[in-house]
Amino acid sequence: MTINQHAIKDLSLKEKIAQMFLIGFHGNVCEKDSEISNLTRNIKPGGVILFDKDMVYNKPVHNIKSPEQLQLLTTQLQEISEIPLLIGVDQEGGLINRLKPEYGFPETQSHQKLGSIDDLDITKKEGELISSVLKQNGININFAPCVDLDLNEQSSIISKRERSFGSTSSQVNKHSKAYILGHQENDVLTACKHFPGHGSAAGDTHAGFVDVTQTWKNDELEPYKKLIEDGLCPVIMTSHIFNGNIDDKYPATLSKKTIAGLLRKELKFDGVVISDDMQMRAISDHYELSESLLLGLQAGIDIFCFGNNLLKEQIDLSEAVNTISELIDKDQISEERINKSVQRILNLKQKLNSC
Repeated sequence: MTINQHAIKDLSLKEKIAQMFLIGFHGNVCEKDSEISNLTRNIKPGGVILFDKDMVYNKPVHNIKSPEQLQLLTTQLQEISEIPLLIGVDQEGGLINRLKPEYGFPETQSHQKLGSIDDLDITKKEGELISSVLKQNGININFAPCVDLDLNEQSSIISKRERSFGSTSSQVNKHSKAYILGHQENDVLTACKHFPGHGSAAGDTHAGFVDVTQTWKNDELEPYKKLIEDGLCPVIMTSHIFNGNIDDKYPATLSKKTIAGLLRKELKFDGVVISDDMQMRAISDHYELSESLLLGLQAGIDIFCFGNNLLKEQIDLSEAVNTISELIDKDQISEERINKSVQRILNLKQKLNSC
């Protein structure tokens, strides 16, 4: 199916809902009867996310084994999908890289290292290098840059993983911009994260509830403001942090005040909003699937990410699609709400299709 402005009319309700899911899967081949082949052909998710390791059982070789294998996998995925797929990966650079040198991919530098060098030409060239490798291997969206401010040296998930360009919004903004411009040289989408700011957190939302109410600063919004104003944010990824300054009831991913209010209305973001992995324990330990999907839809999520690489129990995409369909049947969510997200997703894919 060709992506165009009328494509949404050609989709059934369940096909539209399926476009709102980015799914992880087991295996590094896409043979005729493989799990991902059947999933892509029959349910038609909007995209997939790739990992190099099985994080549930701490085993190497998950979806990414070598450049040759990866190129074949992504080519086959696009060939069997009626609607072009978003194929995404976390390839920030440094410690956060799925395309590692031991698999035959180039070395990369962390955000922290680039920020310390503080040469925007070098940062842009790093963005060009990373995106050129992604492009060559059929990956069209990088879940980067991380625009969190380095506000807590004890942060196990940001500072200690070298994922921030610096501690000030001006430093993070200028390097994020250079990094994104580098990706644009190769027509690879970027997704700024983790909205509205994870840098002050001591805890890790992979492991459980994280509250930044007492540590979060308004300055953490500045990179988003600047990048949105500059038209450099096609996609923004939400965090699962709880921030009582913005919403005293729900974590950011499930918060209407955070997404519909702060991000959409105040910051005037009109791109695609994707959740961080919904199987992180900050969400999965506290909300059933139906509740998290309902709250996420009410909040304004366009794409739900389920990496299938954090919990032993995998999400059943068919069940998830049916769950949202039932929410519509019960008038808890309107089909118009679904259409708004799907149109954003198809518009995003149209940009890729025209590159």
